[in-house]
Amino acid sequence: MSRLLVLVGTRKGFFILSSGADRHEWSIDGPHFLGQVVNHAVLDPRDGRTLLAAVRAGHLGPTAYRSEDLGKTWTEARIPPAFRKAAEGERGEAVSHVFWLTPGHASQPSRWYAGVSPPGLFVSDDAGRSWKGVAGFNENPDRIKWCGGLQDAPPDGATLHSLNVDPFDADHLYIGISTGGVFESRDAGATWSPLNEGVAADFLPDPGVAFGHDPHCLRVHGASRDVVYQQNHCGIYRLDRGADRWQRIGERMPKEVGDIGFPLTLHPRDAKTLWVFPMDGGTVWPRTAIGGKPAVYESRDAGESWQRRDNGLPREQAWFTVKRQAMTSDTLDPVGLYFGTTGGELWASFDEGGAWQCLRMHLPHIYSIETAIVP
Repeated sequence: MSRLLVLVGTRKGFFILSSGADRHEWSIDGPHFLGQVVNHAVLDPRDGRTLLAAVRAGHLGPTAYRSEDLGKTWTEARIPPAFRKAAEGERGEAVSHVFWLTPGHASQPSRWYAGVSPPGLFVSDDAGRSWKGVAGFNENPDRIKWCGGLQDAPPDGATLHSLNVDPFDADHLYIGISTGGVFESRDAGATWSPLNEGVAADFLPDPGVAFGHDPHCLRVHGASRDVVYQQNHCGIYRLDRGADRWQRIGERMPKEVGDIGFPLTLHPRDAKTLWVFPMDGGTVWPRTAIGGKPAVYESRDAGESWQRRDNGLPREQAWFTVKRQAMTSDTLDPVGLYFGTTGGELWASFDEGGAWQCLRMHLPHIYSIETAIVP
């Protein structure tokens, strides 16, 4: 009988929640890596066995761990993601933290990608045991320019995130850079192009620039070809790859709510259905639930209209944030939705947002959530 896993990365460790496919009763395993930052943890959907975790230990620094027994034992990467050693007289770079992990295409069973801070891209072709830089990005002469000189960084530091592999083309990659924008490669990372036309950049002197944008979360639909969404610092957008210009679908959100937030998740089978978690995007950027009244917003028509989904959520005085990796869905029917808060609460809906319940309280500050189905 299959089991559903919810993988929770936090500021002080990693937790695995487990339930049957009915999602009625839950158990929890962990913490793994207690006291260490776990930015992201992902179970490989290609083998249903390999679990990778992006870990930052205070005294050992950033690295990646892998497990083949659902966390019972862990092995650190033999060669973790690291920038090349600088030549004499050259300014070098050091990885601050491994931020995002993504399994490669189904046709490449041992390939993984990792995004790090400062923005860098790494690849493993031995299931996470060793990593090397993707030279087409890391050594690109325009990289520093794309990333704003790495000086104007978000609060947690500039980072490369939202690694997406086109499910229909193993060579087609998408990434998000905060700050920098969305970029794509059609040759497995050898060359890159900015993909930001139509996206607002209200914080820049020239809002029409090709790069310098701040995507918060980018999702490529896994079943419908060439459908891409992003939650940006300046709105919610959809891109249909018959064109290269993003359409701002967040303008149809209620005006008192707006379309600023961090996470975004897609229905695994319906490319027109998505969910977002709006945040207060006022001039001082509180980055909290608007008015202390959290709600998920849902669209069933690709952003033409939006509905508030807050049944079961706190009615007031809930001033948490949901980070860019901390909201996801499962693949069951009906789809389950999950989000984690900076206050350590894990919320779930098993009817696609109709009603919410708190699965766990008092976890550390939640950084990421992923789901997986295992035998």
